[in-house]
Amino acid sequence: MKRCSLLLAALLWSLIAIPVEAHESRPIFVRVTEAEPGVFNLYWKIPLTVPLRALPEPVMPEACTPQGEAVVHQYADAYVGQQRYRCTAGLSGQALGMHFPVINPSITTLFQVTLLSGERHAYLLKPGKTAWTVPEGESKLGVAKQFAMLGIEHIWGGLDHLLFVACLLLVARTRRKILITITGFTLAHSLTLALSALDLVRVPVPPVEAAIALSIVFLAVEIGRGDRSSLTFRYPIAVSTSFGLLHGFGFATVLREIGLPQTELPTALLFFNVGVEIGQIMFVGVLVGVYLLLKALAERLASASSLVDKGWSALPMPTSYVIGGVASYWMIDRIMGFWM
Repeated sequence: MKRCSLLLAALLWSLIAIPVEAHESRPIFVRVTEAEPGVFNLYWKIPLTVPLRALPEPVMPEACTPQGEAVVHQYADAYVGQQRYRCTAGLSGQALGMHFPVINPSITTLFQVTLLSGERHAYLLKPGKTAWTVPEGESKLGVAKQFAMLGIEHIWGGLDHLLFVACLLLVARTRRKILITITGFTLAHSLTLALSALDLVRVPVPPVEAAIALSIVFLAVEIGRGDRSSLTFRYPIAVSTSFGLLHGFGFATVLREIGLPQTELPTALLFFNVGVEIGQIMFVGVLVGVYLLLKALAERLASASSLVDKGWSALPMPTSYVIGGVASYWMIDRIMGFWM
């Protein structure tokens, strides 16, 4: 069963070892804003990691006419471009896209469209797709589906949040405590997500990102120590709720980048949160399913149940080293970013 523990720790490592920097692989960002009737300002931002020879360009609808040449500047972390278009037919029902001169280096594109009517549309274009059609108009069902998918994709792209949830499982351990602990985390980050997304509370992003990494390091240390008499193990809901408030500000950053639709704002906010929770539950299900599978295999190989219990008790130690090491790197990297 000890092998089972090491295998599960290795699985966690395989999930995080390649993309060590949790938010390093940011998508291309394209914003189209209607400045006056039929006139649109196009703004795009491409990560500097994209090779210059493969630098993509936004594609506006065929009926749109450029007003002047595109202006592109290179900054410390990205290429930033701007251009103005006249689109007599508007953008509703029209296609926007990205053109890659070579190949798409497995990077997504986040589109944001803001119209004079107050409507806002957002869409995450996956690497396999090249175009997206702007919806004819906002509807509750369309906004709900769109923002729920954004929530799911955001939580699965935010490895720091997922590792924090994994630590909560190792601290809570029993089904009852896991349920209470995850519920506390959910309620807490839902509160600060709403407050931040609605601009009722404003917190700088870099310190929040560093503090989120620190919260993972804290839990990894507690798990490694294994002191069941500590506050963390006795009252895991207190820890999950406290840090959940912090993680909510992290979730809200993507909503501030995308922008909430003006006509269906409550629906967008609610279903983005629903999407985050669905993604979180999926991740918990994967971890629990893998553990139960490895445990079943170990029980078949073990001749005594005590070996299984010993394997479970050995699981937190290697896992805490893996998670703590990666989270420490994130924390140092993000703190160093304060001065860069």
